[in-house]
Amino acid sequence: MQSTTFEDPNWPRASAWLAGEHWKETLGTLAVIGAPVRLGSITPGRCDLTPGAIRAILRKFSCFDVETGANLHQLAVHDYGDLELSYAMLGEVFEPLSKGLHAALDDADAAIIIGGDNGITRAGLHGLGLPLDKCGLITFDAHFDLRDLTLGLTNGNPIRALLNDGLPGDNIVQIGIQGFANSRAYAEFAHDVGISVVTMGEIRRRDFETLVAGALAHLSDHVETIYVDFDIDVLDRIFAPACPGSRPGGLTPWELKRAAFLCGQHPKVRAIDLVEVDPENDVAETTVLTTASCLLSFAAGVVTRLRKSL
Repeated sequence: MQSTTFEDPNWPRASAWLAGEHWKETLGTLAVIGAPVRLGSITPGRCDLTPGAIRAILRKFSCFDVETGANLHQLAVHDYGDLELSYAMLGEVFEPLSKGLHAALDDADAAIIIGGDNGITRAGLHGLGLPLDKCGLITFDAHFDLRDLTLGLTNGNPIRALLNDGLPGDNIVQIGIQGFANSRAYAEFAHDVGISVVTMGEIRRRDFETLVAGALAHLSDHVETIYVDFDIDVLDRIFAPACPGSRPGGLTPWELKRAAFLCGQHPKVRAIDLVEVDPENDVAETTVLTTASCLLSFAAGVVTRLRKSL
């Protein structure tokens, strides 16, 4: 017996929106780029499968955010597909990804890079096309990603590489850093170079939205544009079984979605990445679903941003 898929014309799917379905009159444009990078990972896996998994699972989501009233059909999407990076080392990724993002932002209000591992963050930030001292970086991550560069570029040192490139430590805020997931040496290094660090303990003692808004306000006071790295292993392990680096005690999906919305809403956030998900190790599509919801929440924030600018 042939299976059929029920389609409700009053329940448009986010997958169709990503494929180009939107209202005739839109507020702006969102660019999406797949960056299936995996060969620089400290922990081997199949993060390169994530862009395809996210596109596929968007079929399970609608285009309307009942929390904010944002309708994604007000935002056109240009999905550039996946760059040919599955078998590229991180040194080979830099030019095609940074140039690809920079070109995409010429015609878009904001962009999302779907990784891939966390090594793409360096190329992504360079893709903003501005001197590094004019760029800000927020990471939602359980880890500092400040490992030594002597063994080459990996997903464990994109922040160290960016500092080495000339990004000022004062232009970096790291949110969600976990105990027993980092070393003393790298914690001291982060302090010495001026990185603002928000640990999970501080998050639990304070209001999360206030912390995120404060990070955005802090950076926007002295930079022209902001890049946001969403390493999904910042989530509690129970919510992110597909992330090799996730640990107990991390963020909840609701918190990460809310952070994505607040970043999308902020006028200086031009690009984000979603990284460190290995769909082959997922359970009941839990991690992929959460990652896709972050993509949609960021897009809803961009819709809200553009509505406010009218």
